[in-house]
Amino acid sequence: MMKAESPGVPWKKASRKEAFNMCTCATYQTKDHYFGRNLDLEFSYQESVTITPRNFPIPFRRKETMTSHHAMIGMAFVCGGFPLYYDATNEYGLSMAGLNFPGNGYFPDPAGDGKDEISPFEFIPWILGQCRNLEEAESLLKKIRLVNIPFSKELPITPLHWMITDQTRSIVVESVRDGIHVYPNPVGVMTNNPTFDIQLFRLNDYRNVSAAASPAKFGPGAELNEYSRGMGGIGLPGDLSSGSRFVKVAFTKLNSISDDSEDASVSQFFHILGSVEQQRGCCDLGEGKYEITIYSSCCNMDQGIYYYRTYDNSQISAVYMHHENLDGSEVISYPLVTKQQINAIN
Repeated sequence: MMKAESPGVPWKKASRKEAFNMCTCATYQTKDHYFGRNLDLEFSYQESVTITPRNFPIPFRRKETMTSHHAMIGMAFVCGGFPLYYDATNEYGLSMAGLNFPGNGYFPDPAGDGKDEISPFEFIPWILGQCRNLEEAESLLKKIRLVNIPFSKELPITPLHWMITDQTRSIVVESVRDGIHVYPNPVGVMTNNPTFDIQLFRLNDYRNVSAAASPAKFGPGAELNEYSRGMGGIGLPGDLSSGSRFVKVAFTKLNSISDDSEDASVSQFFHILGSVEQQRGCCDLGEGKYEITIYSSCCNMDQGIYYYRTYDNSQISAVYMHHENLDGSEVISYPLVTKQQINAIN
């Protein structure tokens, strides 16, 4: 365990291609409830599994410092002592992740008109610090405006949208030019572009895809054989674009089956995310840069256990939120295990 420090900001001005990183978020349920994501990018921000205890003062740019709040665990880049969360789950199981939303995400300048004006980098602790469930989160969303306040000159605003989930349902929050839109998320997955309503509608194009093969319907007199297992899935997209990943991960998640044990549930969740992970070389950004799945995460929302694996470490590691003093006042960070852990059997 390491106390959070203030590492140098590993920031460089993003090129046009670097700004369009892609990610995937998903939920899953067996006996317990699970929430996690893939972070797809071409470089790391020295992120770590980070626990924010109840009494760590969380400063906000246009609201008072939150001196007492719900504890949370997630993946964050801790900068200047502030946890910049990519995804997190609080002690009640309410979970949230921010994914890139280039060309659509829009955050106006502060207006000072009585709304809760929150910067995107503050949004996750603002919601998870105060809310126990989606009903409470939706109440806060009615009063919020996500505004154009960067964390620093080196870390400007990133266009994001968010998936928020409790143990009963999920929503997607998008701040665009005509305001904030909150969408019910019946499939419990999210990727990047286009806007969520369009992503969800496009699932209609795949209404005949199934986990089991169906009788041939090509036309009268055509005797067509089922020559391979898995032919019910013909038509599913396999490319790495965000629209295709949305379809593939939704199909995988909705058809996934696991027993109720923790090991099996966690294993199945990582297989769901693995259906859309990115391998080095397949998403070429030019100049020798390739987007990869930096990490995949799976948080048991009911028990506060944060599991993860990284691109170069296939072994699943875990951090238990409730093993820490959640009444503390200092952020706790666990550096990621990034090297392959291979157990020889002979």
